[in-house]
Amino acid sequence: MPQLDFSTFAPQLVWLAITFSFLYFIVAKFALPRIGGMIEQRADKIANDLDRAQSLKDDVDKAIASYEQALAEAKSKAHAIAQETREKLSAEIEAERQRVDAQIAEKVAEAEAAIAKAKTKAMGSVNKIATDLAGEIVADLTGTKASAAAVSKAVDSAAN
Repeated sequence: MPQLDFSTFAPQLVWLAITFSFLYFIVAKFALPRIGGMIEQRADKIANDLDRAQSLKDDVDKAIASYEQALAEAKSKAHAIAQETREKLSAEIEAERQRVDAQIAEKVAEAEAAIAKAKTKAMGSVNKIATDLAGEIVADLTGTKASAAAVSKAVDSAAN
């Protein structure tokens, strides 16, 4: 093997040093700066993306807070409108109830007046019927007809 020949060992070390130096120079001057630039670009892009994501997150948080505030205001307004409507309907119902109560009271008063009138008329008829009936009973029992004044006086004293 020629690599292990000690007579050619020194020139091989020289060429090894020259080749290594040349490759080191090419890598150090051309390859490493490009790789470093790419790494730096990627780091900058990642940082920019993180900043943009944070900015968007802040915007979303603000939008959510605004939405929640608007929702709370809408709920409050809806509650106020519902309460106002309830109160308005309660007032209308109360007014209608009072109107109906007044109509019912009027009809009850009319009915009571009609009942009192009918009762008075009936009571007048009852006295006449009772007087006639008592006169006929007396006539059937005694065989003689009693005077209308006497029968009326007897029915009135018995009714009181």
